[in-house]
Amino acid sequence: MSSLYVQQAGLLTTVQDLGRAGYQRYGVPVGGAVDAFALETANALVGNAPDAAALEITLLGPVLAFRADALIAVCGADLSPTVDGFAVPLWRPVFVRRGSALAFGAASAGCRAYVAAAGGVEVPAALGSRSTLARAALGGVRGRALRDGDEVPVGRPSADAERLARALARAAGPAAPLAAARWGASARALPPYAAAGAPAAVRVTRGAEHARFDAASRAALTAEPYAVTPRSDRMGARLAGAPLTLAAPGGELVTEPVTAGTVQVPPDGAPVLLLADRQTTGGYPRIAQVAAADLPVVAQVPPGGRLHFVEIEPEEAEWLYLAQRLELERLKAGIRLRLRSTD
Repeated sequence: MSSLYVQQAGLLTTVQDLGRAGYQRYGVPVGGAVDAFALETANALVGNAPDAAALEITLLGPVLAFRADALIAVCGADLSPTVDGFAVPLWRPVFVRRGSALAFGAASAGCRAYVAAAGGVEVPAALGSRSTLARAALGGVRGRALRDGDEVPVGRPSADAERLARALARAAGPAAPLAAARWGASARALPPYAAAGAPAAVRVTRGAEHARFDAASRAALTAEPYAVTPRSDRMGARLAGAPLTLAAPGGELVTEPVTAGTVQVPPDGAPVLLLADRQTTGGYPRIAQVAAADLPVVAQVPPGGRLHFVEIEPEEAEWLYLAQRLELERLKAGIRLRLRSTD
């Protein structure tokens, strides 16, 4: 088993997979990658299973030293990754030579990047998942974000990944610290991530309590963009914009289940868009639900960034999700063919 040595931990670097299913009834959040599309794609590019654990990097990235030759993929946000000063292309398999260091610079687009290493991050599983849930000190590296000096264990790569790594190493020559494959995930297959500085278009359906808000609030939700505030985290994106108010304030709501993408409105009128580490139930009125296909888009809106809600019908939200999953499966199938055809 190999490992990555954490020279600098970055702002918030955690081990994440697709989350721990089946425990919400006990109050345990699903957690997992905020941008699951980027995680699954990164894993596919290095020959891992879709739910293999990887590193989620938020805004300011770490410096990771490689104890052995490795095949990696960096997907999601463009945080200007480099290996020994050489730029690392996103959404492609990249061979990294032993002794080299992966570092990150300025965030030029998005806010969460995913680094998958062939073999996956091999920390112990907790409740069926390696994902870090820091609030409960569960999973990951001792239940917390990475710190300087940590060792992150990496499992044995698949035969396909080892073959691609050898081919890239030969092409790079003995002196180069990295070599990238000429192929990768097509931009056409990716979610409609917002361009840097542009508002993200986020499609929503009406929430369970949508009709309880006054007419002005229902109109305001989709009229102007909302800004993601610095108080946002993996649990939820706190939004600033037009306040939302109930038509008949007061009264109590029964606490009911919530999920990723639920838009709740606390008494102050500032909506909260729930993310991966959300609580399992909530008592605030739910004005909207983000279409599952647009959760990756939300995941990449940084603090200070803006999003614009666009109302759609539930049937369209279902179609968008199925279409995205089909596109992702096609992408993964194409990657598997590429990996297996490597000499």
